[in-house]
Amino acid sequence: MSTSRESDWQPVELNADRPHSARIWNYWLGGKDNYPADREAGDMVEGLIPGIVDSARADRAFLGRCIEHLVADAGIRQFLDIGTGLPTADNTHEVAQRLAPESRVVYVDNDPLVLVHARALLVSSPEGATTYIDADLRDPHHILRAAAETLDLTEPVALMLLGILHHLTDDEEAAKVVRELVDAVPPGSYLVIAHATAEVHGDAMHEAMRRFMERGGTPIVARGRDHLVSFFDGLDLLEPGVVSCSRWRQEHTPWGEPAEVSQFCGVARKS
Repeated sequence: MSTSRESDWQPVELNADRPHSARIWNYWLGGKDNYPADREAGDMVEGLIPGIVDSARADRAFLGRCIEHLVADAGIRQFLDIGTGLPTADNTHEVAQRLAPESRVVYVDNDPLVLVHARALLVSSPEGATTYIDADLRDPHHILRAAAETLDLTEPVALMLLGILHHLTDDEEAAKVVRELVDAVPPGSYLVIAHATAEVHGDAMHEAMRRFMERGGTPIVARGRDHLVSFFDGLDLLEPGVVSCSRWRQEHTPWGEPAEVSQFCGVARKS
């Protein structure tokens, strides 16, 4: 079934004059749900980091491979996707329900444009459920309470944090939020993170983020591999560990490993 609460649908202010990361990624992925401020910021970042569009695409491809593994190999049927972003092809529920129609997915975001398009996400298979929560990652208790209306939090859940943790620029706050979410789900659950890093492009990434914030964009920070590994403390980190999104369980080709992109990722299981 597909669920939503009509009381949640209120008029929203889109702030179209300020770039927003979700809309910029939509632009990089070829979408049309963006504004001139987003396109200008996206072009600025691409000018500093020519491979940034590849990063966006690699992140999306990682999402698909990860969900396929969690559903087909790990038996996961519940997903809490925080930092949903704008709908594109192969959203979390589409990949999961294609493999297991009974899968239940809760999307969480606080971007007004995502809220406007949320009904597009709420198209579930008849056997499963898909819903959307307008909430901020900084309030995990609210997210968990609302998610419990759709998910059974006594059964394993995949916590999806793709392209969202880097907007928590305070390291202690980011670690605390991750720990609260992980503590709230049972053994057998998974934590999935994709996060911007400067390990590939170095100072160019830091400069791009500085200019993005100067334009009024959401605060953002790049973190290194070791820092990203620390988010998985106490969990069983799956092979190949924290790597470029382009290299997480990618199929081998005669041309060797794909190039590294500036978005790193990891998947871990709670024992």
